Amino acid sequence: MVFRPLLQQRAVVPAMTALVGAGMLFNSPRQVHAEEPPYDPHRKPIYDDSSLSNITPTSSSAAVSASPSIVPDSESYRPTPTDRLAVQIGHVRLAAYRQATRAEDSINNALTETFRLEHSFTSTIRSLAPPKESGEKIFPGALYVLVASMAGSILTRNRNIILRASVPAAIGIGAAYAVLPITMRNVGDLAWTYEERYPALAEAHLKTKARISKFLETGKAHSSMTFYRVQDKVEETRERLEDWVKKGR
Repeated sequence: MVFRPLLQQRAVVPAMTALVGAGMLFNSPRQVHAEEPPYDPHRKPIYDDSSLSNITPTSSSAAVSASPSIVPDSESYRPTPTDRLAVQIGHVRLAAYRQATRAEDSINNALTETFRLEHSFTSTIRSLAPPKESGEKIFPGALYVLVASMAGSILTRNRNIILRASVPAAIGIGAAYAVLPITMRNVGDLAWTYEERYPALAEAHLKTKARISKFLETGKAHSSMTFYRVQDKVEETRERLEDWVKKGR
């Protein structure tokens, strides 16, 4: 029974609030109709032309400069991990390209040098051969030189090591000059072109050649003198025999 007045009071308050609100709505000095309000000279509309004409247009650059936080600064810009990875990949690709180019150049240079050496070797061997019009044959002549060298080694097989090394070589060289003179001259010219690169070796070769030439000339002179002496002795012996025969008659 005590709570009934309270419930009645709670029901009366919303009703009174609704009545007060309705009275204020109908008795308001402001018009709440959907029609246009009466003209007020001191009131300006929202879209007044004069207010719009006072606004100066701004360019996009001015707007961008007014908000510097929108455009990133190049000095304060920091590359992302993706950008750094792209740069490193670019460096690796350039390094790999340079290495591949160097390897290709090295292979090309090596092949060029190999072809040059092959051409030089074949042309050198071809230049040692005698011309066809000379009639000199390499194969039988080389076989004769080999047989002469083997004969020299057989002759000196019981001698000291100096003779066993020098005599077969000397006999083989002599036989080569006798059987293959043009080929040996070509070989000598080729050896001289290589010796000219080393002055000491070329000088030693010239001295050795001069000594051998002098020895050969001396041997020829002694042999001619011996021949003439023998011839004189033979003539003298024949004359004596003829005198002795004449006296015996």
